[in-house]
Amino acid sequence: MTTLRQNAIAKLERVPEDRLSEIIQFINKLIGETESPKKTWNLEQFVMPPTERGQNADAYIRELRENDRV
Repeated sequence: MTTLRQNAIAKLERVPEDRLSEIIQFINKLIGETESPKKTWNLEQFVMPPTERGQNADAYIRELRENDRV
């Protein structure tokens, strides 16, 4: 056992038992173990269907500018 591991175990032995659950949760996060499954996000729910104005945005802006100069 390495000296670093021995030091870590010695420090853990001094931690009060009511705080051990917090330390275990922290260690699990460090090594990538989680009790709950990882959530995956469906990004398609945020995509809006294209509109006619969105498809012709350049022509729409040009028309607005031309009508502004009247």
